[in-house]
Amino acid sequence: MQKRKLGKSSLEVSALGLGCMGMSFSYGPPKDKREMIALLRSAVERGVTFFDTAEVYGPFTNEELVGEALAPVREQVVIATKFGFNLRPDGAPGWVGLNSRPDHIKQVAEASLKRLKTDAIDLFYQHRVDPDVPIEDVAGAVKDLIQEGKVKHFGLSEAAARTIRRAHAVQAVTAVQSEYSLWTRGPEQEVLPALEELGIGFVPYSPLGKGFLTGKITENTTFDSSDFRNTLPRFTPEARKANQALVDLLGQIAERKQATPAQIALAWLLARKPWIVPIPGTTKLHRLDENIGAVSVELTPDDLRNIESAASSIQVQGARYPEHIERMTGR
Repeated sequence: MQKRKLGKSSLEVSALGLGCMGMSFSYGPPKDKREMIALLRSAVERGVTFFDTAEVYGPFTNEELVGEALAPVREQVVIATKFGFNLRPDGAPGWVGLNSRPDHIKQVAEASLKRLKTDAIDLFYQHRVDPDVPIEDVAGAVKDLIQEGKVKHFGLSEAAARTIRRAHAVQAVTAVQSEYSLWTRGPEQEVLPALEELGIGFVPYSPLGKGFLTGKITENTTFDSSDFRNTLPRFTPEARKANQALVDLLGQIAERKQATPAQIALAWLLARKPWIVPIPGTTKLHRLDENIGAVSVELTPDDLRNIESAASSIQVQGARYPEHIERMTGR
């Protein structure tokens, strides 16, 4: 597995990471714990060193899973987790608002360290920007945790360029995580240029469009009642039908390159910048192998131009999130 550095930081990770959320949360019922531990350890055997979780995934159960699975290989891997929500008092999935107050950040860090069975969190992201807490206070709280040795690197998720700049002035930001793929290209406008200028790495989540860009989801696909894609405007049957053109484009290129649509979607991201590290999620070993195969797919400048020109003529239908969630992004 190739390695990449997240921006100008010292944090080196595998060119593809693994998003762990879907093992416990969001995409239907939680998966079998033993199977997921085996999958996580198989990822390490295949050279994946970068694993992404958060306290809100479950809540808590995903961090516990990742902690247990990776404890025997802790020195070989980089674990990223996140803070920033008030969780529901009954322990049910979901949250009841944002909370990035410094005292709360420090409480979350202590609890996450225990669940992850580790002495230090490699990368600690603010999950969503909290408009009620100045970003300088957030960066200062993480800076304290770094000085105490409990956190190694600071990250932001779905933050706007101006917020990233303000945070970075207080505590160097190692990585920014936002949704980015061939059907979600917002970060290209302001965030990616700012990251390049500041020397910050970029971690695209949902790089396969929450499964849609794999070509395995059609307008007729039905999801489990607990699958959060049922709530997404972009996943209505009408939107899926309209957006099929993007999957067809990936399929045509995949055929030419003897690859799969998912591998082309990931290879496109990897070709964008050397400091971009996508974190596709999966719960299946054959999909993990397929995703890892994307690292070996070479897209030529001609391929990239063809993808760009064809993709620019396709208008993606449907918002990526319901409005109340979308309002929490890009602040």
